[in-house]
Formats: sequence, C-alpha cells, structure tokens
Amino acid sequence: MRRIFSAIIAFCLVTGLKAQTATAVQKTDQVATVDPLSVKEDIHDFGTIPQGKPVYYFFTIENNGVTPLKLDNVQASCGCTTPEWNKDPVAAGGTDKIKVGYNAAVEGPFEKFITITYNGNQSKQIKIKGTVWKAPAGSAPTNASVQFLKQQLQ
Repeated sequence: MRRIFSAIIAFCLVTGLKAQTATAVQKTDQVATVDPLSVKEDIHDFGTIPQGKPVYYFFTIENNGVTPLKLDNVQASCGCTTPEWNKDPVAAGGTDKIKVGYNAAVEGPFEKFITITYNGNQSKQIKIKGTVWKAPAGSAPTNASVQFLKQQLQ
C-alpha cells in the first residue's frame, strides 16, 4: 500500500513539475513573438469626397519593441495612393506618422491597401476607403435672371 501511495505522489510531483516547465516555455514564446509595430487605426474611411480633390490621412504608428523600428518600405497597391514616411528608425516606445494621400480622380467607391515592410522581413497592411462623387461640370448653374438683365441693357 505504501508503494502505491508513493508511486501516486511521485507521479503527481513529476506531472506538476512538467506542467510548470511547459507554462514557462509558453510565456517565453509569447514575449518573443510580440509584434513591435502597432498602428492606432489600421483602416481609415474618408467617407464621401469630391472628384478631383486629393485627400490625405496620417496613420500613427508605435514601436512596442525594445530595439529601434526601421520602416524599410511603405508601398501602395496602386499609383493613385501615395504614402510618405520618415526614413529614420523609430525609437523603442516611440511613435511616428505615415502620411497617405489619395488622388480622387475616378468616380465611385474605392478601397486601397498600403503595405508597411519593417525590420527587414516583417510586414503589416493598412487600408483607406471611401466614395468619390462626381463634381458638377460648371462652377455654378446658369442664372436665367442675369441673362435676362443683360439682354435688357443692350
């Protein structure tokens, strides 16, 4: 009976120690996989914008890592979207901004993706979207009263 009881106790101790080691390894892995780049808002909706008027938005990025964050490239999915960013590394715990412009030349809804490549091999996507409405052809509609007055003065 004493052997069975000793065997059960030994089994529980080994299992408990093994569980503690596995938990410690999992926590270490979680810390190692933290993404250093975070974006406060990864989607921006411009809403409805007039055709022919470029619009801009500043995405705020933050370095959550312990080493400087280097933005290697910020690339848009098409030529109508123009990203601008600081080429200097972002210090640990620091913030910076990425300016994204959109040329609203084509009427209708749009959704454009911008890919941020950082620290050599990591990437993250942000998105802009909205709807472009067609601006009227003339600056203002013709005023029939003005035309009538011009004819009266002649």
